[in-house]
Amino acid sequence: MHNHSTDELFLRRTLDLARLGTGLASPNPCVGAVIVDTKGTVVGEGTHLYDSLKHAETLALEQAGEKARGATLYVNLEPCSRQGRTGSCADAVIAAGISKVVACMQDPNPQVNGNGFARLRSAGIEVSTGGLEAEAKIINETFAKYVRHKIPLITLKAAMTLDGKIAPPHFKSRRPHVEWITGEVARAHVQELRHQSDAILVGVGTVITDDPLLTDRSGRPRRRPLLRVVLDSRLRLPLDCQLVRTAQDDVLVLCSFAEEKKKKQLLKLGIHVEQLPRATADGHPDLSAVASFLGEMEITSLMIEGGAMVNGAALASGIVDKIFFYYAPKILGGTDSISFAAGPGFARIKDAPCIKTLRVHRLAEDFAVEGYLKDPYAD
Repeated sequence: MHNHSTDELFLRRTLDLARLGTGLASPNPCVGAVIVDTKGTVVGEGTHLYDSLKHAETLALEQAGEKARGATLYVNLEPCSRQGRTGSCADAVIAAGISKVVACMQDPNPQVNGNGFARLRSAGIEVSTGGLEAEAKIINETFAKYVRHKIPLITLKAAMTLDGKIAPPHFKSRRPHVEWITGEVARAHVQELRHQSDAILVGVGTVITDDPLLTDRSGRPRRRPLLRVVLDSRLRLPLDCQLVRTAQDDVLVLCSFAEEKKKKQLLKLGIHVEQLPRATADGHPDLSAVASFLGEMEITSLMIEGGAMVNGAALASGIVDKIFFYYAPKILGGTDSISFAAGPGFARIKDAPCIKTLRVHRLAEDFAVEGYLKDPYAD
């Protein structure tokens, strides 16, 4: 009853089910499971959501009941082999009498990493892996980075003109009339990216200039609010900005010099303030320390939507895993327009970071370029 196209069909369903965990499974992986009986009928399905504890395989097995005997389990990620907050999924699959497991990929968690498959095989279950693996890896790349390195997957996002300008010259004044570079479709897409992220980071300059909200406006459910992080070395954050006014235990200010009076004012308004080591002579927080600190908070993915200074510092520090650049088919030109990245930059072409595995997205009149500086699955 097993052929390649049937397998692909059911694996695609596991990927769709796994994606339902976006915003709801972190810091755990997104997992979908489908159980199919010998007649090719779906008898159980499950999606893992962090709060409901149970893993996707367990939910699918519970739904299938006795029909799981002799059936095939399709899953996008290797079933876990150890007792975590719940029992081992591999053991549950064996106990239910499943005869075959078809999975997209091995678990990137070094503590699992093949043990689940080995346990299934030693119990006499046929295991086949590697179908739709590239797609499956994208779904859990944030989990892979976090579980292997204990720091979030970091994406640098920017919207710019074709000549790499992120704002016209007048944008240096506080709260000018808002001019969007990209159109509505691209801006809605940004909200999807925010929804996939645990945290978003900007520099205090961006807050002072355009007073953003930095919320997830995708309208989709999420387990934890999007953590709004501001790099603010000298605590210049205006107390009347939208971030401060809307803070509900979801705003974190990272500084290098915490002036006591201002720090107390911010804490009283419900803002978290954390002092981190300085990386540069001018006192900006060390971005590697920022990544580690967020990792300790179980933040698995961070989107940097900074201004030119933060963009430049992030690239120079080497913390960026991934880029998502939106381009509008416009040319601003001019020497006063604000370029994508400020700071020293890279002196030679051969030193410039190279983007790999490039994907291009059409978004109405605009387009976006997505790619990797580092492979989240590599060491």
